[in-house]
Amino acid sequence: MAVRFQDEAFPILKEYLFYQQTIRQKSVKTVDEYFLDLRLFFRYMKIYRGLVPSDTEFEMIPIDDIEQPFLKKIDLTDAYEFMNYLQRDRGLNAASRARKCSSLKGFFKFISKKKHYLDRDPMEELEMPKTKKALPKYLTLEQSIELLNAVEGENRERDYAILTLFLNCGLRVSEMAGLNYTDIRNDHTIRVLGKGNKERVIYLNSACITAINDYMRVRPVDEVKDKNALFISRNHRRMSVKTIQAMVYKYLEKIGLSAQGYSCHKLRHTAATLMYQHGGVDIRVLKDVLGHENLGTTEIYTHLSNEQMKNAAESNPLSHIHQKSSGDK
Repeated sequence: MAVRFQDEAFPILKEYLFYQQTIRQKSVKTVDEYFLDLRLFFRYMKIYRGLVPSDTEFEMIPIDDIEQPFLKKIDLTDAYEFMNYLQRDRGLNAASRARKCSSLKGFFKFISKKKHYLDRDPMEELEMPKTKKALPKYLTLEQSIELLNAVEGENRERDYAILTLFLNCGLRVSEMAGLNYTDIRNDHTIRVLGKGNKERVIYLNSACITAINDYMRVRPVDEVKDKNALFISRNHRRMSVKTIQAMVYKYLEKIGLSAQGYSCHKLRHTAATLMYQHGGVDIRVLKDVLGHENLGTTEIYTHLSNEQMKNAAESNPLSHIHQKSSGDK
């Protein structure tokens, strides 16, 4: 398995990244992000400590020579100086800084608490930048029906099946692209391979079953390059993430939503929102359906519902009428 950090990371960092990839089963993309965050930090630390000439190009600073004594000298102040650098010199927003903060905390917790390379965890008290939690954007029930009704053309059965699965099952676009026809089971369930190669089983409702059956009757068989792929492109290959995205954008544009920030991921939000608000699905069940690792990720949909209830209360014409005090005439 090719991973980008093998040539650049120092041994202890490699150990941490391999742990994330093999034991924690994080995806290659996620591990790459950890590496990039930590490489940025250690490059900054080399400049901050005066360990490289001042005219050294930042992107050329190596980190493969970092050893345990260097790590032992890092403290909480260094982390806050790094956060300041990210905001001041790189212009990163709070969400981007928070991710790098999380990468730091994860690495130093591993080398101190699990591997005991350090006597203490210098990042234990590191506070995350406060980020504004934006409520997820989603289609209303009426817009969802309009989107399904907009499907037409040569690949209408395929496109309708994809949109139906997005809106009913809340799949990620990468999960949709990775589906095989053998993942569909006789007990009306479908096997989904999610983040970190974690499998989950989703039950298919009648709309999904009908849409898939209609598509399977016209699904290409001859000259198909990937015989197992469920959704086939016009080139007789497995539909890629980009191809699926382009198809979704086409129909969103058709109903006038493409310029409003909607995407495949918004269809996932739509499915979750409809299940929670209209179906009364328990938040813990919704977590398993969506394949979330933490319940906190799923709870955004309860916040969304609470926000809507708040807005409804504020929209009442009596919301700003207050009882006059006894001193008012």
